Formats: sequence, C-alpha cells, structure tokens
Amino acid sequence: MAMTLRLDAEDERALAELAEAQNISKHEATVRAIRDAAARTVHESRVRELSAAARARYADVLDRLGS
Repeated sequence: MAMTLRLDAEDERALAELAEAQNISKHEATVRAIRDAAARTVHESRVRELSAAARARYADVLDRLGS
C-alpha cells in the first residue's frame, strides 16, 4: 500500500542522515524505524506485564525486604 510521508526539514535531514549512515534508502530507513519502534513498544509492554505479575506474586517478600 502506497502512502505519502510529509516531513519537516529537520526530520527530512534526520532521515537522510540515518539512511546514509546505514547505507540504505530513505524508504528502507523509514520501514526499519517503524519496525524497530513497533518491536520496542511490544517488548516494553510485555516487560511491564511481567514486572507487574512478579510484583504481585512476590508482594509479601518485597514488603518484608522493604522494597
């Protein structure tokens, strides 16, 4: 699916620098950035879920430790 990406001058420069540094096209740099951000978001969400579960499971121990 085609789409138009409108960037201001600063973001255009950042994208061009990213693409050049990685020796890839600006299109590929954009795709990779989107995928990286999506993967990070999913990972961070999973870590939060697991952390909450661990805190709930070990709440009594954490209380005794003063954490």
